[in-house]
Parts: sequence; structure tokens; C-alpha cells
Amino acid sequence: MTLVVDSFELGTLGANCHVVRAGRGAPEAAVVDPGGDVAALRLELARLGTRCAAILVTHADADHVGGVAELAEGTNAPVFAPPRDLMPAERVSGWVHVRDYTVDTELTGGETIDAAGIAFEVVAIPGHSTDHVAFHADDCLFSGDLLFAGSVGRVDLAGGDWDTLLDSARTLIERYPPETKVYSGHGPLTTLGGELQRNPFLAALRATPSKPAE
Repeated sequence: MTLVVDSFELGTLGANCHVVRAGRGAPEAAVVDPGGDVAALRLELARLGTRCAAILVTHADADHVGGVAELAEGTNAPVFAPPRDLMPAERVSGWVHVRDYTVDTELTGGETIDAAGIAFEVVAIPGHSTDHVAFHADDCLFSGDLLFAGSVGRVDLAGGDWDTLLDSARTLIERYPPETKVYSGHGPLTTLGGELQRNPFLAALRATPSKPAE
């Protein structure tokens, strides 16, 4: 399977929303982190000739979930997301208005979910926030706010922790091939191998040998 990913900056903070399809012309898509501007997003879905069959949430920061409730109501798509009670309340309020949304399937890592005909592996990656997960399918990784091109997620908000974030980044780098494409919550497309080589925030990982395979 060769996934097709279209990314859009949505909401007042311009977080990336990723529309993931099993191929061009696929009638259904999984939408990762709809942070807002749902009317514009639905126009893009119509332009692509696809419909939202599932909503995947990496974490509950306001700029990543601002459009979840409206998109779910407008499409009847189920919401796959971490449990709401894992996220401190201040992370989902105060930045932008977020309507309350229902999580149909709670994710804590270790699950495999089928959405729009795509099998997504769910990986727990706390550090930026306590509730954070990533989604992996084919050669694509949707990392939310853990890992960016040349940077990493902030750890100064409630639930953030630098050592935990670094351990989560190590988990991804050791688990998936270096050519894995990383679709982040902000910024451009990158790869795991490229970030391990060049990302200044991952210098400690370059200095520490990978664990031997068991």
C-alpha cells in the first residue's frame, strides 16, 4: 500500500492537519488532528473526492482538537484519541475555543486501528504531553507535537517532561526505519533518519548507541 497524505495548516495557530488515504481516488480518508477551519477542510476533502471516515487525535492540545467536534458531527466519523482525563485541563482551554468532543475509541498505545482501509499502529509517546500518541502506517509516521523538522515539542506546559520526550523520540527511532516519513504537528515533512542526524535537540540520541535487538 502506498499512502497518499495531504496536509493543511488549520486553526488560528496553524497546526498541521493530515488527510490520509489508501491511494489516490480512495473514497475514504482518515483525518489526523483537525485543529479548526472545518468548513475549509471539508472543501478540501470534496476537492480530493474523498470523505472523512475517521478522526485520529495525537493529543488534546487546543490547536490540534479545535475542529474535532464539528467534523465528527458533520461527517459521523468516529474519533480515535487518548482518554480526555490524561490531559491537564489548561492544555485544552485558554489558547483557542475548543468545543467538547466525544472519544469513541480511547487510545493509550499498543493498539492497531483500522481507519479508511488503513491499519494504523498506535504508539505512546509522552513527553510533550502526558496523553500523546503517534500513528504509524506503511512508511508514514504522524508524530503530533513530539518531533518536528529540526526541533521537538515544548515541555514547559503542564504534563511536559524533557527526559520522557527524549525517551519517546528514541522509541520511534529504534522502532522504525530511518527513511520513515514524519508528518509533524507543525512544519514541513521530514524523516526519522534525517532528524537523528541533524536535529540539535536529539544530540543525546546520536551519542547513545541503540539497544541491541533481543
